[in-house]
Parts: sequence; C-alpha cells; structure tokens
Amino acid sequence: QVQLVESGGGLVQHGASLRLSCTASTSVQNFGELVVSWWRQAPGSEREFVAALRRNGDAPYYGVSAEGRFTISRDDAKNTTYLEMNALTPEDTAVYRCAAGTGEKWPMVDYTHWGQGTQVTVYS
Repeated sequence: QVQLVESGGGLVQHGASLRLSCTASTSVQNFGELVVSWWRQAPGSEREFVAALRRNGDAPYYGVSAEGRFTISRDDAKNTTYLEMNALTPEDTAVYRCAAGTGEKWPMVDYTHWGQGTQVTVYS
C-alpha cells in the first residue's frame, strides 16, 4: 500500500511562491511506475484537478488554474513529487492533495493512492 504525505503548505501573501512536496512511503521501483498528480479543494467547492505527470516525467498536464503559474515535477530517487506554485492569489487558497495511480485515461488515471492534504492560504 502506497502512503502519500504532503508538506510545504502555509500562509503567504498575494504574489508569493510556495513549493509543495509529496513523499511516498513505498519502494522506489513502485513509485516510479505511477502517474502522480495534484488536486485542490477550497471550502464549499468541488475538488479541482491541478496537474499530473507521467511516470517518465514527460508532458506534464495542467488544469486551467495552474497553467503558466504552477510546475509539477518528480524525483523518483526520493519517491517524491513537487508542485511549484508562483504568483499565488487568494483564489488559490485550498487544501492541496497529491495522488498516485495507474491507468490508460491520461491524465485521469485510476488514482488509488491519496495524501491527506496540506493547507495553502493566500491573503491579499
């Protein structure tokens, strides 16, 4: 069973940057085979797709809100995926969760492993 733990959230000012991390407590070989992704959910809102990255690290896919401002990456040697977020606005305030899984329907593969989330709050 893959367990995911996020970190790096916090309270930041409008325009700031944050880097979120998500580390898997599993074997290196297994994590490297998984598609990784980031999602977010603001109070009273539906869960929103942010970004996904294939197992080979090519062709990241971004949601509309993330395009041009966020960057997803991975370091399989550390069983970790990252989400670099720039030019944050109060609209980015949410709980950010990472997910990992496999499947054919890129980027909406079967995400069977989820983290608990890390809070990001952006004030104006």
